[in-house]
Amino acid sequence: MNLGSFLFGCGAIAIMLLIFLSLYRAVKGPTAPDRVVAINVIGTKTVLLITLISRLYGQEYYLDIAVIYALMSFIATVGIAKYLEKGALE
Repeated sequence: MNLGSFLFGCGAIAIMLLIFLSLYRAVKGPTAPDRVVAINVIGTKTVLLITLISRLYGQEYYLDIAVIYALMSFIATVGIAKYLEKGALE
């Protein structure tokens, strides 16, 4: 294992810890917008984690998965925000 792989692995572990901290905020958030922001942060960090794993293993097709996950996360965030604003998804 070279230094680059070690650092990518440490970065992936750090991002996973940050995801769990954001998950705590999503569960315990005092307001609904706090929860939406926490869920959006979890989605963004998951995309970053998939990208790091792609680089770590040298598998470029993981990047396609990361892009699809980012689009799904964006659509979900917009839908939740619209629901919170209007009370319906019309």
